[in-house]
Amino acid sequence: MACLLVYPVAALASGAGAVGENLLWLALILMSARLFAPLAQRVGFPAVLGELLLGVLLGNLSLLGIGLFDTIAKDPIIGFIAELGVIVLLLQIGLETRLADLVKVGVRAAAVGSAGIVVPFVLGAFIVGPWLLPGQTQNTYLFLGATLAATSVGITGRVFRDLGKLSIPAARIVLGAAVIDDVLGLVILAVVSSLVQVGSVSVGEVSWVITQAVLFLGGSIWFGRLIAPHSSRWLARLDAGPSMLFAQVLATGLALAWLAHVLGLAPIIGAFAAGLLFEPLFLKDFDTPRIVQDIEPMLRDPESRPLMDRLQPVLSRHAGHQHEHMIEPIGYFFVPVFFVLTGMQVDLATLADPQIIAVALGVTAAAVIGKLTAGVLAGPADKWVVGWGMVPRGEVGLIFAMVGKQLGVMDEAMFSVIVIMVILTTLLTPPVLTLLLKKT
Repeated sequence: MACLLVYPVAALASGAGAVGENLLWLALILMSARLFAPLAQRVGFPAVLGELLLGVLLGNLSLLGIGLFDTIAKDPIIGFIAELGVIVLLLQIGLETRLADLVKVGVRAAAVGSAGIVVPFVLGAFIVGPWLLPGQTQNTYLFLGATLAATSVGITGRVFRDLGKLSIPAARIVLGAAVIDDVLGLVILAVVSSLVQVGSVSVGEVSWVITQAVLFLGGSIWFGRLIAPHSSRWLARLDAGPSMLFAQVLATGLALAWLAHVLGLAPIIGAFAAGLLFEPLFLKDFDTPRIVQDIEPMLRDPESRPLMDRLQPVLSRHAGHQHEHMIEPIGYFFVPVFFVLTGMQVDLATLADPQIIAVALGVTAAAVIGKLTAGVLAGPADKWVVGWGMVPRGEVGLIFAMVGKQLGVMDEAMFSVIVIMVILTTLLTPPVLTLLLKKT
């Protein structure tokens, strides 16, 4: 009996199989990302660029005969943790964004988001594709257009967040436009995939996809904000401590991300919607942070009046935003994994063919121009910031390209072109956006 009890403990302690290996990979990714991020920041780039470049480095060490990291990029457990990373990131961005601020820029965001889909799609499917890649099928060009229409809000959102610029009008327009962009991009992907598979698609099918997206976004935000004050009050009666508040916020983010996935939408849309539900006012029934509880009694002394006037705004900020501060450490763990893994999808071997590079540069130029054109509709907000905020394709572009490859409409050359375009738009945006934001 003693042996039976000791065996599973020994097996767990030894880290048997994939679990033990993944523990090492996660440790390496986290520490390497934290070491690379400050290096990027010292030369004026955001931390996310350091994490992306680290991923590119680790994913291509095999070119130097080092195959140690080859299994990480394809590992399903690491992939799931990375997906959690982008979900947590969009939940954080949603928590730090006020719905009223998004509503104020709603018309502009809708215009930018719509143009950010239509212009790149037309450029890719009907102009740049046939010109730079002659002889391909129309379905191939349609998939190229769909890939150019994609936007990776995770990368742009991270840059805004790192620089403390989430509250500026341009950032709110980009976030609102990116949600619309994701919805319309998924509609285009569904339509193009249906055309490839069955040769036709009905207006009813397109309408249904759009209806699902609108109902989910509008319904989850409206219904969620309706019940959030009541659910917070009920949960606070059971336990008003930080653990219950943390569980409510994170569980809501995961649940809405799952619901978005079930409906065929990107899970990050659900996570962002969840973040918009929790206004500080809705969470007033929970205990204030311990540091606030410890300091407030000291400020009741009349002699502390001058100090109280200075400290009160700080205490109010901590008390009203403690749910944001609770989620932040989770982001420290999960978010770097997502960006490192995104960088590891880059295959630098594709850069060996000059013809592919030339075509890819042309496609990248079209990808950038298409999104910068959408920024023109940003109104009084900084049009360059909005335009560049929509530029990165990141994991969304790679997902679109993978779907096209699985359906057989993209050969290796076309896929390499798209991968290079995704690399360039993903790596160019953080430094350019940082430079633009530092001028605002």
